[in-house]
Amino acid sequence: MQKQLPLHVYKFGGASTKDAAALRNLVQIVRQHGRKGPLLIVVSAMGKTTNALEEIFQLAYTRQAYDSPLASLETFHRTVAQELSSGFGLHTAADIKQKFDETFQELGQYLAAVGPSQEYDKQYDQIVSFGELLSSLFISLVLNDTQPTQWLDCRPLLRTDDCWREGRIDWALTESSLRAAVLPMLQGTSVVVTQGFLGGTANGQTTTLGREGSDYTAAIFAYCLRAEAVTIWKDVAGLLNADPKFFADTVRYPEISYQETIEMAYYGASVIHPKTIKPLAVRRIPLFVKSFLDPAAEGTRIGDCQHGLLAPAFIRKDGQCLISFESKDLTFISEENLEVIFGVLAQVRLKINMMQNSAISFSVCTDFSPYRLDRLLEQLRDQFTIRYNSNLELYTIKNYDHASIRRLTEGRELLLEQRTRQTLQFVCRNMETGQ
Repeated sequence: MQKQLPLHVYKFGGASTKDAAALRNLVQIVRQHGRKGPLLIVVSAMGKTTNALEEIFQLAYTRQAYDSPLASLETFHRTVAQELSSGFGLHTAADIKQKFDETFQELGQYLAAVGPSQEYDKQYDQIVSFGELLSSLFISLVLNDTQPTQWLDCRPLLRTDDCWREGRIDWALTESSLRAAVLPMLQGTSVVVTQGFLGGTANGQTTTLGREGSDYTAAIFAYCLRAEAVTIWKDVAGLLNADPKFFADTVRYPEISYQETIEMAYYGASVIHPKTIKPLAVRRIPLFVKSFLDPAAEGTRIGDCQHGLLAPAFIRKDGQCLISFESKDLTFISEENLEVIFGVLAQVRLKINMMQNSAISFSVCTDFSPYRLDRLLEQLRDQFTIRYNSNLELYTIKNYDHASIRRLTEGRELLLEQRTRQTLQFVCRNMETGQ
């Protein structure tokens, strides 16, 4: 077998595949800016497909009609294909139509079986995964029209447990499976296209790796295949100190360490999925964040580096819920009480984004999920008085100073606040709704 050239992994998210113009741009990036040698491309679902599939699944689960949103989703994909068809050969256009026909037929069969008699999260994974399957099939066929490209189903290779919606990777099995299956493909072709966000169990059922988990998928492939670098293509100039949709005057970090990035991702920075950095850091694989709107621009390099004091980072998470537990008999919130609360939070899978305790109460800030919150209340309301507020915002300032604190807290009612040497967090009401 000939020696493998250095592998590069590209990840394209939903914004870079949202419509025909975005897909033309993706093709141009691969053609003009693709690295020499083998290239593995990880793609997310197109545009807002995941949101649409979540809506369709919820309707199916509650036995409501979902025909209209399903038809809209199919029309969206077929319309994008039609808009791109002028650049295809006839054979490619026919292949895309056939794959779409097969995939939407399979999705319809899965939806017909959905219902409240089965496990909610398990069914969710089987339905929502179709977004990545559709986009990866489509993009692989589009690229193959002009250069050798193969489609790879990652689900039999990225082996996870059955922790639905948050599948945990079996690293040893995944690495051996990927190396056996993918390395030969990279010898025979220049591009392989696969799905982000997805994995599979030992018995062949689909799992997902957590919302926005395609970044993590790219890191898994890079780690297991010993890639030279990973590039995540975004609609921003690189890793910024804040989301430009919510903050003006953002600053791009030209270079930043693995450690700093892990902390920013943990607190909710939207550019990088929280689990992405660790496997890259273990193998010292650099991660580049670049703009698909300006592919030639510098972007950000994330790696094993030293740097001075960074500009304060502002991180916003909306859709938050503040839950407070009080002992009913005014006894202290003891370690035994906390063990019970933590156990149920883990069981219903409500992730704690912030927590604080006092003598007779314990408060946590979590992502709001009515389904999971109801399960929490059912199990703990007999032991604790539980109050909660939803539709809140959680802000984090990393590397804060007085000016950055004043900028973010002025005019806001803080419901909960915590401060360490480098990080300030607070929960507040949504200023747009006042709730």
